[in-house]
Amino acid sequence: MNVMKRLTLAALIACAGAAHAAAPAPAPAATRSAAPSQAHVQAAYNLLAAMQAEKMMRMTAGASRYPTEAARLAVMDKLLKVPPATIYQKLALPLAKLVSEETALEMTKMYSSPYGKRLLHDTYNSGPSMYGPVTEASKAERAELARPALVKAGKALKEAEEPLRHEMFVLLQEINRK
Repeated sequence: MNVMKRLTLAALIACAGAAHAAAPAPAPAATRSAAPSQAHVQAAYNLLAAMQAEKMMRMTAGASRYPTEAARLAVMDKLLKVPPATIYQKLALPLAKLVSEETALEMTKMYSSPYGKRLLHDTYNSGPSMYGPVTEASKAERAELARPALVKAGKALKEAEEPLRHEMFVLLQEINRK
């Protein structure tokens, strides 16, 4: 390697180390509630229903790798046979462990609003997009979206997105084994 490539590589490695060191540590599992209440699990169930989690499962299945096209189609067929209520039921407890009951209630309210429904429609029914769905909000909807409780709930749900996708993948594997 020439000197410039070595220096560039060294700088990238140094930056990656600094970024890793500066990244906040995830919240310890002990701070999350070990056994959420029935109302908390029901709030998570309602949030999954409002978010149309069965479509999120299909997106997870579509993004997964399969050895053949036939294997992918077989998994999709199995997934289509699973009722949405079953998906909500199986994901409600893991989601309840990831987000608070208040977060679940706020986000359910948001996804049940006309703006939330448009956002979900654009997410699941639009073509591929580099920046995600572009849903315009009216002045009243922007005011509602700016409420501190909703902003806080949105951030909490965003933080729980990756662990939730992992739980969806685990459920997808379980469905595929059947």
